[in-house]
Amino acid sequence: MDLVPALEEPLKKVLGPPTAKVMAEHLGLHTVGDLLHHYPRRYEERGQLTHLADLPMDEHVTVVAMVADARLHTFASSKAPRGKGQRLEVTITDGSGRLQLVFFGNGVHKPHKELLPGTRAMFAGKVSVFNRRLQLAHPAYELLRGDSEETVETWAGALIPIYPATAKLESWKIGKAIQTVLPSAQEAVDPVPAALREGRGLVPLPEALLKIHRPHTKADIEDARSRLKWDEAFVLQVALARRRHADAQLPAVARKPKPDGLLSAFDDRLPFTLTQGQQKVSREIFDDLATEHPMHRLLQGEVGSGKTMVALRAMLAVVDAGGQAAMLAPTEVLAQQHHRSIVEMMGELAEGGMLGGAEQATKVVVLTGSMGAAARRQALLDLVTGEAGIVIGTHALIEDKVQFHDLGLVVVDEQHRFGVEQRDALRGKGKQPPHLLVMTATPIPRTVAMTVFGDLETSVLDQLPAGRSPIASHVVPAADKPHFLARAWERVREEVGNGHQAYVVCPRIGDEEDDPKKAGKKKSPEDEAEKRPPLAVLDVADQLAKGPLQGLAVEVLHGRMHPDDKDAVMRRFAAGETDVLVATTVIEVGVNVPNATAMVIMDADRFGVSQLHQLRGRVGRGSAPGLCLLVTEMPEASPARQRLGAVAATLDGFELSRIDLEQRREGDVLGQAQSGARSSLRVLAVIEDEEIIAEAREEAATLVAADPELTGLPGLRTALDALLDDEREQFLEKG
Repeated sequence: MDLVPALEEPLKKVLGPPTAKVMAEHLGLHTVGDLLHHYPRRYEERGQLTHLADLPMDEHVTVVAMVADARLHTFASSKAPRGKGQRLEVTITDGSGRLQLVFFGNGVHKPHKELLPGTRAMFAGKVSVFNRRLQLAHPAYELLRGDSEETVETWAGALIPIYPATAKLESWKIGKAIQTVLPSAQEAVDPVPAALREGRGLVPLPEALLKIHRPHTKADIEDARSRLKWDEAFVLQVALARRRHADAQLPAVARKPKPDGLLSAFDDRLPFTLTQGQQKVSREIFDDLATEHPMHRLLQGEVGSGKTMVALRAMLAVVDAGGQAAMLAPTEVLAQQHHRSIVEMMGELAEGGMLGGAEQATKVVVLTGSMGAAARRQALLDLVTGEAGIVIGTHALIEDKVQFHDLGLVVVDEQHRFGVEQRDALRGKGKQPPHLLVMTATPIPRTVAMTVFGDLETSVLDQLPAGRSPIASHVVPAADKPHFLARAWERVREEVGNGHQAYVVCPRIGDEEDDPKKAGKKKSPEDEAEKRPPLAVLDVADQLAKGPLQGLAVEVLHGRMHPDDKDAVMRRFAAGETDVLVATTVIEVGVNVPNATAMVIMDADRFGVSQLHQLRGRVGRGSAPGLCLLVTEMPEASPARQRLGAVAATLDGFELSRIDLEQRREGDVLGQAQSGARSSLRVLAVIEDEEIIAEAREEAATLVAADPELTGLPGLRTALDALLDDEREQFLEKG
C-alpha cells in the first residue's frame, strides 16, 4: 500500500476532526503541509511585551502581559436580581499601558483562581471600548508558566510566534497544532535546485520551516523568511515562465497590415497626430502581430492616454490582413460606447458593404445580451460570413452560438473585470489561437505586473494626448465643514452655468432591500460616519433636484436599469441635454463626454484608491479644466481621510497604485487577478521585494528554457503542483 507523503497527510488524522474542521473552514488549511506553511504574523518576546498603548480597535489581538490586579464585584441585574451577578475585572499591564479584562457570570470562576496578580499570560480577544477605556471582554488566555528547568532569562528572551488567527482558533492553539506536525518538516521536498540555493546562500527548506515556527534568535527568523520569500517568488515565476514558453510554441497566423489598406486609409483621416507613446506602443504591437505565435500583451495606460486608439489601429491591421478582431467590454454601457466612438472615428470606413462606404471599408457590429432577436441574428451572420471585420461586445460574445469567420485578435478592455475562463473561451473561437491584447487603465506597479500578469509582455502609455486638461481634486469634509459641501453644489451650478456638465457618483443605487444580515455587521468604528448606510443614487438625485440643484436637468444612471434606458440616458448626457448625471460606478470605465467638467463623489471613503482615480478620469477630457470633489464624513485623523488626501494630491496613477497596494496588501491585487483564487503569497510582499521577484524571474526563465518539463527537478514540480491548486492551475493554463 502507498503511504501518504507526510506533508499530504490530512489534518483530520493528525489533529482530530473538530480542530481540522475549524482550520479548513476558517483558515483554508487542509493538510500537514498547509499548516507548516501557515507562518507566524509576528513574534512576541516574553521580555518585551506588546504595547498595550497601540492596540487597534475592533480587531482580534493577542497580547502578552502581566496581571496587575483582579477584583470580583457582585451586582444586581434582571438575571440575578438579588445582587448575585458576578463580574471579574482584571487589569493587565505591559509597562507601556494597561488594559481591562472583564469576565461575567459563571465564566468568572476559572480566571478568578488563575489570574492572580503577578501572573503572566497570553490573552486573545477583540478590543472594545467601555466607559471610554479599552477592554477585552471574556478573552481567551494561556498562562505562561516557566518549566522548572527553564531559567528566567531564557523564558524572558524566548520568541513566541503569533499566528494569523480567528475568533474560533486562538494563536496559541494554532501554535500547539504546528508543534505537533513540525517533525514532518524534515520530509519537505526542496523545490529550489541545490546549485541555485547554495549560490544564493539560502538555508534548506526543512531548516527554514523549523526556524520560522521555532526561532531561537531573530537571525533565525531572518534566515527563514529570506528562504521562504525566495521560494514563493521562484515557484510562481517558474509557473509563469512555463506558461510563456508554452505560448511561444503555439501556432498563430501572422497578421501584417497592407500598405494601402484599411489602416493607412484610417491614419490619413486622423485629424491629429498620434503621441510618441502611442506610436511606440503601436510598433511593439505590430511587431508581435507579425510573428507566427500568439501575441500576449498587456497595455497599461492612464485614463485618457489613448489606449482605445492604439487598440483600434491593431484591430484595423488584423482586418487588413484578412482576419477579424473582437473587443470584449465589461458592461453593456461600455460596449455601446466603444461601438459608437469607433464607428465615429472610422466614418465611412465602418460602412463596409453599404452605399457610400469606402472601398477598403469593413463592417463594425456590436453584440450584447439584451439585443433584439433580429439585430442579433444579423450580427451573428455578419460574424460567421466575415462581413464584419470588427465586433464589440460583452460576455455575449463568448456564447457557443457565436461563430467567427477567422478570428485574429482579441482585445480585452479593463482586464480586472474579466475572468480567465472568459478570455479562454473567446480565444477558443479562432481556427488557431488569436493574438491577445489586454488593456487596463489601472496602473500596475512593475512588480505586480511581473507577478500577476507575468505571462504577458507589458506596454505602457504614460503620455496624455494634447488638448487634455488638468483636473483639480479637493477633499470636502462634509461633517467638519458643512459649508464646504454647500460650496461644492454652487461649483456644480457654476460649471453648468458655463455650458458644461457634471457627474455625481454614489456608492449604491438605493432600491435594494436592506439586508438585515448585512445591517448587523458593523465595519471598523472609524467613527459614526460608518454607522449609516452609504449614500444612494436615487435618494441623492431626488434631494439635489429639489434642493441645491433645483432647476437643472438631473438624471440617474445605474446598473439595474434596462439597457435601452441606460443607453438613452447616456445619449442625452453625451448630447448635452442633461446637466447633471447622478450615477453609480457604471461610469467608471470608458465613458467619454468631453463637455463634462465636474465630478462630485459622495462618501468617497467607500471607494478604493484606484477606483477614485478611474472615476476622476471621466472629467477634464476636453479643453476646459476638470474638477473632482471627494465628499466624506470621516474625521481628519482617520486612515480613510489620509487615503483621500493622497488621491487629491496626485494625478499620477502609478504613484496611487503604489499607495493603494501598501494599504490593501497585495493579497487583494493578486486575488483579483487570479479569478478569485486566494493569494498564494504568504511572506513575499510585492512592493518591498521587487528585487527578489526580478531575480527570480530571470532564474526561472533560464531554468525553463533549458528544461521546460523540469524533468531533472521533481521537488520543483511538486511545489508547482501545490502552488497551482485547481483554480490557479486553470488561471495559469488560460492566462
